[in-house]
Amino acid sequence: MSTVRHPAALRLVHWITAALVLSALAVGLSMVDDLSPLRHVALQMHKLTGLLVLVLTLLRIGVRLTTRAAPAPASLPPLQRYIASASHVALYALLLLVPTCGLAMQWAAGNPVVLPGGTVLPSLIAPDLATYGALRQAHGVLAWSLLAVVLLHIAAALHHALVRRDGLLRRML
Repeated sequence: MSTVRHPAALRLVHWITAALVLSALAVGLSMVDDLSPLRHVALQMHKLTGLLVLVLTLLRIGVRLTTRAAPAPASLPPLQRYIASASHVALYALLLLVPTCGLAMQWAAGNPVVLPGGTVLPSLIAPDLATYGALRQAHGVLAWSLLAVVLLHIAAALHHALVRRDGLLRRML
């Protein structure tokens, strides 16, 4: 049974990112085609949460590159090691792609992205309706993909905790 834990910085960034991702997905899914007066507030929260996810993912990659992650349990078969590695690559890629696509979508729509304090991020894309439409569709597909990979990640963690009982989940707690 594995008792080795990931470094504290990696665990902290993991759980903050997890909470933000679940929040962003929930808000994003709830405001699709929403015409309520709170839509603007929800959209601003969604944008800010997405930016935080992007920044934390970059930070997490930095922490991951500078610290040694806990090794996988020796009892883990090679195929499961490969799947775990591939799923983590997919998670990192989607954690970068979803908010980046969302930013690009806002710029293509001509919408400013305003940080707390009033700083406006400079637009890197000229407003264009066709580009906005393509990015909106891509953002949705990527977000659904992220949700699917997150659910698989949670299922794998529960499998290790409840079925295999190999201590893998405790590494991140």
